[in-house]
Amino acid sequence: MDSVTAEQTGGRKNRPVRRSAGSQAGLKVPFIRRNIPTYDILSEENLQRIEAVADRILAEIGIEFRDDPAALELWRKAGAEIDGLRVRFPKGMLREILASAPPVFTQHARNPANNVEIGGSAVVFSPAYGSPFVMDLDKGRRYGTIEDFRNLIKLGQSSPYLHHSGGTICEPVDVPVNKRHLDMVYSHIKYSDRAFMGSVTAEERAEESIEMARILFGADFVDQNCVILGNVNVNSPLVWDGTMTKALRAYARANQAAVIVPFILGGAMGPVTSAGAIAQSLAETMAGCALTQLERRGAPVIFGNFLSSMSLRSGSPTFGTPEPAIGSMVIGQLARRLKLPLRCAGNFSNSKLPDAQAMQEGVMSMLSAVHCGANFILHSAGFVDGLLAMSYEKFVMDTDFCGALHSYLAGVVVDDNTLAMDAFEEVGPGSHFLGCAHTMRNYQTAFWDSALSDNEPFEKWSEAGSTDMATRANARWKKTLAEYEAPPLDIATDEALLDYVERTKRAKPDAWY
Repeated sequence: MDSVTAEQTGGRKNRPVRRSAGSQAGLKVPFIRRNIPTYDILSEENLQRIEAVADRILAEIGIEFRDDPAALELWRKAGAEIDGLRVRFPKGMLREILASAPPVFTQHARNPANNVEIGGSAVVFSPAYGSPFVMDLDKGRRYGTIEDFRNLIKLGQSSPYLHHSGGTICEPVDVPVNKRHLDMVYSHIKYSDRAFMGSVTAEERAEESIEMARILFGADFVDQNCVILGNVNVNSPLVWDGTMTKALRAYARANQAAVIVPFILGGAMGPVTSAGAIAQSLAETMAGCALTQLERRGAPVIFGNFLSSMSLRSGSPTFGTPEPAIGSMVIGQLARRLKLPLRCAGNFSNSKLPDAQAMQEGVMSMLSAVHCGANFILHSAGFVDGLLAMSYEKFVMDTDFCGALHSYLAGVVVDDNTLAMDAFEEVGPGSHFLGCAHTMRNYQTAFWDSALSDNEPFEKWSEAGSTDMATRANARWKKTLAEYEAPPLDIATDEALLDYVERTKRAKPDAWY
């Protein structure tokens, strides 16, 4: 069964395949082209005030760059003030450096039909990233394995509503820490034909991820085109550690895109007030993005952000709350002023189950990503338990919601067909539109159709077992995995990748730290 059918039929036979927005019925799109405007909430005056505070943070307080002397030397040559590990930046310096970063770039997939555009009006959905645990309704919460990792790639590949294979969808803890990135990158290449992400947990792991991309695409192609992303995090507040800066420089050096992301938990790693946290985030992100340009001028880079809140009663992180969601709108405005592609927000939740809390929080944060103008939306599917776990059920519930967002982002088409004057002429007053020619001509593509929601009368739902959405999602992911077929991969390329993985693993002892 092809991926569109696996996602959309839902076990209901003879139902027309509905559209992905912007495509004909039954055809998937490699990414979304936004047809609705972004939501700009702050005035020019207030944006300038936030930027002024970010400039003061950079110039007066500065940012520490730890355990990476080469990064400090790049800053020194660029004209920054170096005081030990502390780097201070003259006003305007980072914006001048960032002028060389491309506002839009293409990340190539091994199947060219799945190339994604990042920046401008493009929107790319990618699964959640980084969870050590996985969970499902059958086995509960447990540590992730390489089998779980591959299963989640297969579920993503099977959905027409995701566009990117992602990165560390879950941590496969049954593989040594210093070698698991090899299995993860290989799994993305083997089980998906979409764009993917590599490792950032050490410079050599970043370089080995990029080398596998060279085997897949060819070294010359990789040198001139983006084929792999690396998601790096600031050690907020105001610290870039060497593990991350060496990884981001490895990606930039190879002309690959680093995604630069502060993780600011309001009240802990940043101010409790949104405006202050946004100013801090702007300062930290600009510094990381600019460092990529010092490493290789013109390298693609994504302006990232992860604002979150916390319970000030308990100290626990909270996700999917309104303050970070509305803060994302401001981040979007600031990123557009810098003319950089944006990664912001996602389908966040602190719920421990694929339940109403999970979807309420997820919708709150995901809509903020849509309206703030995010181009690359990591954490689009599967995020529960404050990112500590990936839920199989929520993964397919979220991909279903991503389908709805395809139609939402398509906006309202206004043309002779959609204005439906012929339908009014045929139906007239007091009748109905159910069987008219216009309805029959458009019914297969008029509305997005959920694969998981139950829209039947109560009696019919009850007779069918009275299932809730999580139960239906449980059946869906099992069916999808049972019907999954790997996309074709050139045999010689596959053998070369496996040989590289095996040789690289043999060259180092296992490390489980």
